[in-house]
Formats: sequence, structure tokens, C-alpha cells
Amino acid sequence: MKTIKIGLLLGLYFLVIACSKSDNSEGMGTEDTNNEDPNSTALSYQNDIRPIIQGNCLSCHSNPPTNNAPMSLTSLSLVKSAIENRNLLSRINSTTNPMPPDGLMPLSARELIAEWANQGFPE
Repeated sequence: MKTIKIGLLLGLYFLVIACSKSDNSEGMGTEDTNNEDPNSTALSYQNDIRPIIQGNCLSCHSNPPTNNAPMSLTSLSLVKSAIENRNLLSRINSTTNPMPPDGLMPLSARELIAEWANQGFPE
């Protein structure tokens, strides 16, 4: 009977030691301190947004703007300003008064621009 108690105590001792040396990383999520969606990809103006703007907007929103366009969209700061102050996201998503005027740009391009804005307009 005494050997059974000693065996149980040793087993309990090893169990406690094994659990106390765990790094607790398995199964634990990492804390996200920047509040970004972990599934989103980091976007940049140069690589992702500038090509969309060049292909869809600069025929009118160049410097100087043409065809009665109210502003230029030739730089990051001008595109950012248009999103923040001139409802650019609403205009590119409008079905009644779309930008560009010849029809909506692809949904994937519009979503990229919106996500770039949500990420804080990275360069």
C-alpha cells in the first residue's frame, strides 16, 4: 500500500513539474496591439493604390485637372485628402453618379482603396 502512495505522489510531482515548465504558447493567441485585421494584407500607395488611380482617374484628375474634374489625384496626399474631405470613396462606389464617369471600376479595386484608407493610408 505504501508503494502505491509513493508512486501516486511521484506521479503527481512529475505532473506538477511538467505543467509548471510549459511556455503556455500552445493554443494561446498572440495579442494584437495595432488593432489591424490579422487577415488583411498590408497595402501601400505605391504598389497597390497608385496603379488603380493612374488607370482609372488620371485621365481627368491629372495636374491640372481636365474635363471639369474638381481636383488632382496625382499624389498620395491628394488622394488621401480626396478620401477624407471630398467623399472619394462614396463617389467611386456610387451607382447613380459613378467615378469614373464611364462606369464603376472593379469591386476589387474599390475595396483595395477602402482597405488602404482603413489601414491609415500607408505610403
